Amino acid sequence: MHDSCLGETMKRKQLRFGKGFRVAIDNPRAQAAEMVIAPGASEGGPKNRHRGSDQWLFVFSGRGRARVNGRRYALRAGSLLLIEREDEHEITATGPEPLRTLNFYTPRAYTKSGAELPAAKR
Repeated sequence: MHDSCLGETMKRKQLRFGKGFRVAIDNPRAQAAEMVIAPGASEGGPKNRHRGSDQWLFVFSGRGRARVNGRRYALRAGSLLLIEREDEHEITATGPEPLRTLNFYTPRAYTKSGAELPAAKR
C-alpha cells in the first residue's frame, strides 16, 4: 500500500473518558463513543432503544448494571455487552467510581453532537 493511501483517510482519537456521552470517531458504517456515568446515575431508561443500530458496550473501568429488555446484567471492567437494535436498555453505575464505557454502534446511531440519527435503511 502506498503512503498516500494511508495518511489522508486514517482516523484516530485519543480517548479521555470525560463526563457524559461523546462520539469519539466514526465513518459512514459505524461509530465509537465514550460514555462516563457518575456513581448512582443512569443513562437510557425503560423505553430507551436504538431504532436502527446495534450497540456493543465495553466496560473500560468501574462497576454497573445493564437492564436490557427487562433483564439485569452485572457490568465490571472487561465486560462486553451486545445491545441489539430495538432492545430497551438502561445502564447504571453501581460502584463508588464512575462507570467508563466504550460503545460501538453499527450503523451509526448519533450525530457528532450526540443527537440520535433516524434509523438507517437496511
